[in-house]
Amino acid sequence: VSLVVEQDVANVQTRVRFPYRACDCHAHRQNSKMRKETGKVPKHIGIILDGNRRFAKRLMMKPWKGHEWGEKKLEPLLEWCKDYKINELTLYTFSIENFDRPKKEFEYLMDVFRKGFDKWMNNPKIMNEGVKVNFIGRTWMLPKDIQEKMKRFSEKTKKNSSFILNFAMAYGGRAEIIDAVKKISKEIKKGKLSVDEVNEEVFSNNLYNKSEPDLIIRTGGEQRLSGFLLWQGAYAEIFWVENLWPEFSKKDFVNALKSYSKRERRFGK
Repeated sequence: VSLVVEQDVANVQTRVRFPYRACDCHAHRQNSKMRKETGKVPKHIGIILDGNRRFAKRLMMKPWKGHEWGEKKLEPLLEWCKDYKINELTLYTFSIENFDRPKKEFEYLMDVFRKGFDKWMNNPKIMNEGVKVNFIGRTWMLPKDIQEKMKRFSEKTKKNSSFILNFAMAYGGRAEIIDAVKKISKEIKKGKLSVDEVNEEVFSNNLYNKSEPDLIIRTGGEQRLSGFLLWQGAYAEIFWVENLWPEFSKKDFVNALKSYSKRERRFGK
């Protein structure tokens, strides 16, 4: 039954996407119109990708099959970021807590990452469009072969500067803060830094990534951060989306941008 449903969904997606390929001019006009409607846009967006397993269950598949559908959403998402001149995107792809998933699901998910990283590493768009890829988190906890793929991907794109794509892998906000404290403590112990010199700037420089998101989006209907960018996201605007991650649409994306553009960011002032 799941194979039939999966094929049906794939057919529906094909039928939906085909008209857009056939009328690029119309799509360009629509994008221009939407950019005007959204007004100011965030430079850096963080997204908590939630709902893959629930999506699979809805299609009567094994829960972990939903991760494949989630991976397919990356390509259109990057196009939307390009359309709206977003400079940086951070995706919460795998948390430290996710290591506690059932072994079969964990192995399946790692395989999705293997195939996905290989596919994107060899996609000419990454280099042609100047995408710099970073991986943040306790990446040493991941399987060795995946660590190697991530290292090669980062190395290949390190000189790119048009767009930054961060994958939060084996990531946890509390873990990031603890690791930053440890790094600073070592510098103090070596005499390279004094306690009085420790401030927000020093702390930020010791995080996995000090870039602060302007907007954090969470899909799947839940309304919590789940440890995502706890330090960097202190003043981020947050937008909750009911749709599950594989269902996340351009309309959802634009609605988040519109909501952001109407908010006044005072930073406590």
